[in-house]
Amino acid sequence: MRTIGQHRDAVVALVAPVLSGRKTSGAETRSIADLATDARSGRGRRVLGRAVVAPAPLPPFDNSQMDGFAVRAADAGSVLRVSAPIPAGVVPPPLDAGTAAPIMTGARIPDGADAVFPVERTVPGSFPAALGLTEVLVPDDLVVGTFVRGTGTDLPQGAELAPAGSPVTPALLGALASAGVGSVDVVRRLRVLVVSTGSELRADGATAGAAVTSAMIGDANGVALSAALAEVGAETRTVRVPDDETAFLRALDDAVGDWADLVLTTGGISAGAYEVVRQALEPRGLAVTPVAMQPGGPQAAGTVTLAGRPVPVVSFPGNPVSALVSFEVFLRPVLAADAGADDRVTQVLPAAEPADSPAAKHQVRRGRVQDGRVHFVGGPSSHLLAHYAAATHLVHVPIGTDTVAPGDPLTVWSLR
Repeated sequence: MRTIGQHRDAVVALVAPVLSGRKTSGAETRSIADLATDARSGRGRRVLGRAVVAPAPLPPFDNSQMDGFAVRAADAGSVLRVSAPIPAGVVPPPLDAGTAAPIMTGARIPDGADAVFPVERTVPGSFPAALGLTEVLVPDDLVVGTFVRGTGTDLPQGAELAPAGSPVTPALLGALASAGVGSVDVVRRLRVLVVSTGSELRADGATAGAAVTSAMIGDANGVALSAALAEVGAETRTVRVPDDETAFLRALDDAVGDWADLVLTTGGISAGAYEVVRQALEPRGLAVTPVAMQPGGPQAAGTVTLAGRPVPVVSFPGNPVSALVSFEVFLRPVLAADAGADDRVTQVLPAAEPADSPAAKHQVRRGRVQDGRVHFVGGPSSHLLAHYAAATHLVHVPIGTDTVAPGDPLTVWSLR
């Protein structure tokens, strides 16, 4: 029986070549607008496939940091005639000698000006009232560059705006748009085939009422894991197969084709009589190895030939809580790091109530954090998906612990 760390290392070693190979096999060009839409839709953060060089300096021209008056610093202490105002978005005429131009924040500094003093240092002290002034006194402490955002002070033209491998964050999207970059090359999304096994899975569109009078259930794993994978930037397809080895292999070959980078299966790896994943794929290279974890003890991973080519396969148990916990523990960390997505926030907090745990296993419970303490949500059973949905944290009870007492420190991962 493996420890959690040993199996996580095995999954990382299996998946890492796919992740690195994807980055060297070419990138896809996406517009800044499309990347912003992806970010808004929660489809996961993208990663630059190639470095981006600034086509123009940032800022692209000297502009005002303040609402105020553009002047020559050499005129400090002088009374100047007020010229026409300069709004943002126009190219102003050169500043005449002996004049001060009202200027708005972000507006281009006129040729001849080298400083700005704020409108607050005038009477009446604000616009638009100050537009009625015919002359202003330039503060005597003004120096060259005061309240001027200089050309290229954020980034010179031709400088690297972001290297390859950078996550496409909101700040980077803003910098790209500001620099006039319309599109960038990004690493294509990881393609994951999510396979739900089980002859008990009902067809899409079947009603819940029908399940009450039958032995069928909905495919929670396909939906939940596809959503979880999308959060870390993966593209998914789902397939549902019965507990029939021939049908299972045929469905896998058809669905994998030349599309899938990784196959993630759920169910079919325990010790039952109809464990289709273990029966079909273990002879082909899938290593079925129990892990000292509850829930999620049955685990498997390996490189398997599918559709005529070697494909990494990660297999989780079929119970929905086990599948989601397995994803959080074994697969999400490596995919999130690759996609530049946020890791789970980890804290150590005291337990609010007692609990039991199998001493030989690392138990992962669901919980909520209130008043700085950990409250368990539901029991440890792996079918309690509604309790998982109500939880805000995963709560870790380490190996060697058979009883948790109120006040005992527990490591928790935030799920939201």
